Amino acid sequence: MAELIAADKAMDAALALLGAGEVVAIPTETVYGLAGDATNGEAVARIFEAKGRPRFNPLIAHVADMAMAERIGVFDPLSRKLAEQFWPGPLTLVVPLRPGSGIHPLVTAGLETIALRMPKGFGGTLISRLGRPLAAPSANSSGKISSTSGEAVASDLGARIPLVVDGGSTPVGLESTIVKVEDGRVRLLRPGGVPAGDIEEVAGAPLLRGVTAGIEAPGMLASHYAPGAAMRLNADAVAAGEALLGFGPRRADGWQQARAFLNLSETGDLREAATNLFAHLQALDRSGAELIAVEPIPFDELGEAINDRLARAAAPRDNPHV
Repeated sequence: MAELIAADKAMDAALALLGAGEVVAIPTETVYGLAGDATNGEAVARIFEAKGRPRFNPLIAHVADMAMAERIGVFDPLSRKLAEQFWPGPLTLVVPLRPGSGIHPLVTAGLETIALRMPKGFGGTLISRLGRPLAAPSANSSGKISSTSGEAVASDLGARIPLVVDGGSTPVGLESTIVKVEDGRVRLLRPGGVPAGDIEEVAGAPLLRGVTAGIEAPGMLASHYAPGAAMRLNADAVAAGEALLGFGPRRADGWQQARAFLNLSETGDLREAATNLFAHLQALDRSGAELIAVEPIPFDELGEAINDRLARAAAPRDNPHV
């Protein structure tokens, strides 16, 4: 069971666990977050694993200050103005991902953008002390109500994580507002803790609303990353010229003639496979193969999320957003 430690006594324990690639539930001003090092693929995979039955939606990367944010994302003038007005606080900004940011691809779900937020209180201090951004979706089992107290987190996730930092009830009590600047206008991707009217006042124009072209941020259900190559799942044989995404020690027939081959996990470890998923898909897509064959992957534990993500990536291109 997770330790439940008061926030004023939990800093050292939280830092030690995060530095070791573990996950920690932490209080923020919105809801409790299930935090892991956003540069560590195994830590990010543990987030999805602990939440249970996950889909690999993009996660918010939480930063300590603007300097850290600028190392990760590319800010246009309006995004920077919104950050200066509302950070730290319950506003998340989606901006282009800066090359060489160090953010693990599981955080962005293969997108070329990153969702960034600067939390107040314990979370901000923790990130500053750690020196690295934290990925931190809501600290609750998939499909359950977001937790706004340490006790609620411990009751839900206590058997799956090592530490819950108890900061009492969260003051906002719902998730952050998510916005993205498009051609000088602000689009609302998810309503939340900052009212739309407050953002409109700073932006000087009404927020854009409505359906966008696929998923761009947490809370949007659609396909995230479709490679240029077509995909064929549960492949037991490989044709010449196809790329092969493998899993485990056993190979599909004809694998030697694949144009390119990468294995999600030689040993069949699903956490390692989740860690490698997006980077391997992107690398095989760059191989020039017109089709990526994917060996069967079990549906146990994180395998469900991996298969969900692969099915979305393999969706018909005339209707890619499942």
